[in-house]
Order: sequence, then structure tokens, then C-alpha cells
Amino acid sequence: MTHHLIGKVLQNRYQVIKSLGAGVFGQTYIAVDIQQPHYPKCVIKQLKIACYQSSYLETVRLRFLSETQTLQHLGHHNQIPQLISCFEEYERFYLVQEFIEGHSLTAELPTNQNNMGDLWTETEVIEFLRDVLSILDFIHSHGVIHCDVKPDNLIRRAYDGKLVLIDFGCIQPVNFGVDAVLPIYRMPVTSLGYIPPEQFIDQTQPNSDIYALGMIAIQTLTGLTPLQLNIDPHSNEIIWRFQHTIVSDFLAAVLSKMIRYNFQERFQSAAEVLRVLKQMPLEGRYSSSLESQSILLSKSEDNSQSQEQVPTKSKSSNSQTTFSPLLTGMKVGLVTNSMLMGFGVYSLLQNSPNQSPTETLRQAAEKYQGGDLHRAIALIKSIPSSSNVYPDAQATIEEWQQQWQIAAEIYQKAESALKVGEWSQVLQTASMMPDILYWQSKTDKLVERSKFYIEEQTNHLLAKAYNKAAEKDFSGALTYLRQIPPESAAGAVVQKKLSEYKQKQKIRAVYLLQQAYNKAASTDFDAALKFLKQVPKDTPVYATAKAKMAEYSRKQRIQAAVQKEYKSTQVRNSQWRKSNFQQLHLHNNSPMSFPRVNFQ
Repeated sequence: MTHHLIGKVLQNRYQVIKSLGAGVFGQTYIAVDIQQPHYPKCVIKQLKIACYQSSYLETVRLRFLSETQTLQHLGHHNQIPQLISCFEEYERFYLVQEFIEGHSLTAELPTNQNNMGDLWTETEVIEFLRDVLSILDFIHSHGVIHCDVKPDNLIRRAYDGKLVLIDFGCIQPVNFGVDAVLPIYRMPVTSLGYIPPEQFIDQTQPNSDIYALGMIAIQTLTGLTPLQLNIDPHSNEIIWRFQHTIVSDFLAAVLSKMIRYNFQERFQSAAEVLRVLKQMPLEGRYSSSLESQSILLSKSEDNSQSQEQVPTKSKSSNSQTTFSPLLTGMKVGLVTNSMLMGFGVYSLLQNSPNQSPTETLRQAAEKYQGGDLHRAIALIKSIPSSSNVYPDAQATIEEWQQQWQIAAEIYQKAESALKVGEWSQVLQTASMMPDILYWQSKTDKLVERSKFYIEEQTNHLLAKAYNKAAEKDFSGALTYLRQIPPESAAGAVVQKKLSEYKQKQKIRAVYLLQQAYNKAASTDFDAALKFLKQVPKDTPVYATAKAKMAEYSRKQRIQAAVQKEYKSTQVRNSQWRKSNFQQLHLHNNSPMSFPRVNFQ
């Protein structure tokens, strides 16, 4: 939703061209690498920073460097985007990842359960499972849980048709623990239905990703999204196999085991699921008994547990579960930038008289996201104190109230900025909006209006810049270009013209300096100074031009003094000649006198 980086160039290399959306941990953009031929696309992730105190930044910096090493290792897999670069700029942390050309799996999913032609075949589902399970097996072996496996995060790569798992984040805010899940107020929308129950109560497991994958597979077979499926109110298990669902008992048993409500009863690793799929009978030889296949899966589970030392189910609910070293200490911190914890798939039936606390929380979150804060809080307060989610639910009330107040203030600030024409400020303010759909939708309207005004302003300034450039006034053209808001959709054009006009400005400056030299050579210092005064300050030759201005100004003063003295001398000579001429004239015209002689 935030667009304040669009058009900007990071590290003098990555020019941001489009926003992909904001998440809990920051903003994601598409950028182009302007230092590479053909400007290849990449994905830029700007990580959200809670505060800018030096101690906090140093902690984040250390975690950033540590976690990016893990991302580099993950990028070695052919079906995980490569980490191209990571850097810090103006106390902001950025990841640059490979851009995957293709379409999301969402585009391939059936949209109507009644249209049998849209539903996937069992062969297609098994191929899909094997493809993604191999990726999950790889990331789990590196101590990482993706935490947000969903159709939007699986991209069908254009050039080879392979699925690529995208959106690995890097740094959780430090005020959350390394393995902590997010508070309720940060949970909703894009991941609802694919996230298992344990992830909601801070017990995320490697097989939480397996649950999400199983839900996607069921969606391909049924044409129903996870939130459209019902839940058994007694067992909390999802009811997904219907009369129209064409699936063998074997595959049905595999999928049901992948999405068990209790994570201890699921497959414990991706490798285990892959082994079971290899044991699948040939097409047409399926067992007709789901129970017998469940026994087969149980035997497979026992064998795999003895071989790999994966977690074993306890016979008593009070006994402790033992996990293998491989699965201990998984980094839940490596979650997606767009990750928003979901908890819809394990909700109970809407009209169940014994509604579970998780269903109450789901309904409260829906009310909260829809704008009914009072109803949402009332629902949370109805959760009994004996529930294991009661403490977190009560803490959520205060969190929601705080976030609601923040959202209201941000909206008012954005609305005020729009009224006074500060459109860029509207976009910057809107980027701080908490993840509340009600307030986001209201703010989006302000953002759209601001974008419209920004584009109008951009077109006006571009026209002025082009006119100045036509007059060879590149300094004036650059002045107009720099007034264009960075959020403008014309960011790429502006950057290109800025580069072009800067180069032409430099050439023009050299030309002006040379003209000044020519005029000075003919002692026309007035004309020389006029050329020098046109040399822009932000050009390489400006220092030379400035020195020449001082030199030519001094010579101009000397020249003026000489000319003044010459004129003064001319005047004095003229006056002397005139004076002498007058004296001579008087002498020649005076009567001649003779001495008087006395003749007597």
C-alpha cells in the first residue's frame, strides 16, 4: 500500500517501479537493475523498523546480517528465489531477491466445485505435492519454517513450469521473540485458512507448512477454499471429502493426515510424506477401505520415527514430546514479508452451541477487521478464563484499542494533508496505517485521490521541463523535474530525463565556458562575463568559471581604468591645444606699439 520509494534509485542501482504490498515486516517492491543490460527486474524488500535508537538499530543490524546468510543458503535451491543483495541505506534495511517471471498458483485453482472440469486430477495433485514437498524438505533441513505456504506464494515459473516458493522474510521486530507468533491484531486476511491452529498459539512446527500444503491440495480437488470447509465440532478435524470429490482412499488418507488438527498426529516431516507417496498403489488398484490405508500410514509413521528419530506421540496428554535435533530450534523468524497469521481453518461450525475459543477469536478478528471494534472486544471478553488462549486474548483487547486509536489518528492526518494539497504526505502517512482492513480501505480512497492529483502535477511539471529543455535551459528543466513527487507513476521517465538533462547541462556549461574564453581573448570582458554567469553551479566546470569571473572582472576594471585615463588625457590635450591656440590668436591680433620719439 505504501509507494514512497517508487521512482527512487537505491544503491545507485535498483530503481523502484512498483509496489507489491505491505506486510507485518515491511514493504515489498518490484525494481529494475539499471546497471545491468536490459534492466532485469528484481524484488526489493524494505524491512520495517520499530524505532531508530542506536542500540535497537545495532541489534537489528546484527540479526539482519545473520538471517541474510540463511537466505543465501536457501537461494541455492532451484525453486527458491536467489538473494541478490542486502544493504543498509539511511538506517533502512533492504533485501534484493530474484524476480520470478510467471503466475501464482491462485490462477490455476478451481473456482467452482460444481464444474468438474476445473478440478484437478489425482495425478496432478500428486505431482504438485511432490514438487512442493521437495522444497519444504530443503528449507526445513536448514532450520527454517516458511510459515506462510499459500497459493499466492507459489509461483509457476514461466520458462519451465516449475513451482517456486517465494516471500521469505528476514527480520522480525526485536520486540517479538525469535520463535514468537504475532499478536491477534496483526493476523488476517491473505493467509486465513492455510495456517494451522498451533501457529496461532505460539507452537509453530515444521509440519505447520505441511498442513498448509495439504489445505491447498484439498482446494484443488474440491474447488472450495479452506474457509468454505466445515469442521467436525467434536474432533476439530476438517470435513473435506464429499460425494463429488474424486480421490482414492490412499491419497485421501495422506491428505487427511497432513491436515490433522493436532500437529503431533500429522506427518512429522516433508520427507516422510514423500516416502508414503512413493508407496502409493498403481492407478486402479486403490484399497476401498480408508481404515486399512490409515493402518498403512500408521505403520509407515512408526517406521519413519524409528529411522529418523522424529517426534513421537505421547500416550498421555501430560507427557513431554521429544523432538530430534534436526527439528529443534527451527527459525520461525524467517517468515514472509506479507505473513499474516491465520486461524480460520480450524474454526467450528458457525451455529455450534459449544463454540470453541479459536472460533470466537476468528469471529472477533472478522469484526475487528470489518470496523466493529466494540463487538470484537465483546466477543473476546466472552472467552472463558479456563481456555489456553485466554491470556493472549485478554492482552489482545488492549492491543486492538491502541491500534484502533493509532489508525484513527493516521487517517485524520492523511485526510488533513489531502485538504491542503500535500499529496505526497498523504501517501507517506497512509504507509504507517496498521493492518486493519476497515481503516486501510478508508485510507486507500485518500491515497487514490492523492495519486490522481500527483499525476496531474507530474504532467504539468514534465511539460514545463520539456519546454525549458527545448530552449536549452537545462538547469530550468532540472528544477521542474526535481519538483515531481517521487510517488509519481512517471518515476522511471523522470529519472531518465534527469540523467539526460544533467549530461546536457554539463555539455552546455563547457560550451559557455569556451565562449567566455573566446570573448576574453578579444578583450570583450563584458560579453565573457555574461557567458560565465550562465554556467550552472552544479556542473564540474563551475569552479573554473567562477575563477575566470574573478579574473575577467579584474581585467574589466583595469580596462575601464585605462580607457578612463586615456579619455582624460585626450581631454587634457584638447584643452591644452585650445588654450595655446587662443593665446596665439590674441597675440597675432593685438595692435603694434612703437616707442615714442621726441624730435625736439
